Amino acid sequence: MNKPELLVTPTSVDDIIPLAEAGADAFLVGEQKFGLRLAGEFTREDVKKAIDLAHSKGKKVYVAMNALFHNEKIELLGDYLKFLQEVKADGVTFGDPAVLMAAKEHTPDIKLHWSTETTGTNWYTCNYWGRKGAKRAVLAREINMDAIVEMKENAEVEIEVQVHGMMNMFQSKRPLLGHYFEYQGKALEVENRRQEQNMFLHDKERENKYPIFEDENGTHIMSPNDICIIDELTELVEAGIDSFKIDGILKSPEYILEVTKLYRKAIDLAVEDADQYDEEKDSLLAAAEAIQPPNRPLDTGFFFKETVY
Repeated sequence: MNKPELLVTPTSVDDIIPLAEAGADAFLVGEQKFGLRLAGEFTREDVKKAIDLAHSKGKKVYVAMNALFHNEKIELLGDYLKFLQEVKADGVTFGDPAVLMAAKEHTPDIKLHWSTETTGTNWYTCNYWGRKGAKRAVLAREINMDAIVEMKENAEVEIEVQVHGMMNMFQSKRPLLGHYFEYQGKALEVENRRQEQNMFLHDKERENKYPIFEDENGTHIMSPNDICIIDELTELVEAGIDSFKIDGILKSPEYILEVTKLYRKAIDLAVEDADQYDEEKDSLLAAAEAIQPPNRPLDTGFFFKETVY
């Protein structure tokens, strides 16, 4: 049985070795200029260091180029892709076809992962991008378990699924927070993703708090809960899903490390000893709940259609 890759988003280069030793198989890193909603900002120097460190442990590093690009950034894509090839990145995550076109022109051998976060909802679309050159499709977070399994059965590409962390609910390319503060006659100091600087949209009716932040790519509103399916991995493992992602956005390095350890144990048991996994999965979920921030309840997202926003 294929063992799914455990893909983690680190907050900095300092996280790479601890997370590798905790059981992460691969990392997704990047910088705001090219990537969306990453756990940390990685400059070119950081990307190179991360790749060197990860490779020293036999791990992989993928780099995010999944932003929506306007004309002024198109000329930057080729140079960045050539840099990633030079430093031996294991893959590039993209959503905009501009990245695919630039890769075909400048780095035709680099591995591409198609990810739009919202439109990976059927296997025809996954295979369309596969035939265009992508080797992996990152599925939307808003589809259920049955649909995921069916997509994997019919996919011609690798399939990646988020199993833990926040979901993005809304993005605008406009700096809505900055405009709001300017309207009030105030200046907004955008402290990107610093937890002590978090702002929230408060839904009094549901008693939900939606994290909201602004960065170079615009304004982002995140889910009030975190996905956690550490006790529901069997069907995905049996289906042959290729990669399980832990999204660490707006989380501390310590939190990401502990969650990685838990999922490493869960995946190993689910693949190697299903009966033992069934016996221990409740305790694994309890351990995940024990380290969860009190204002961030865990749920199973859309896997079983329980989440409603």
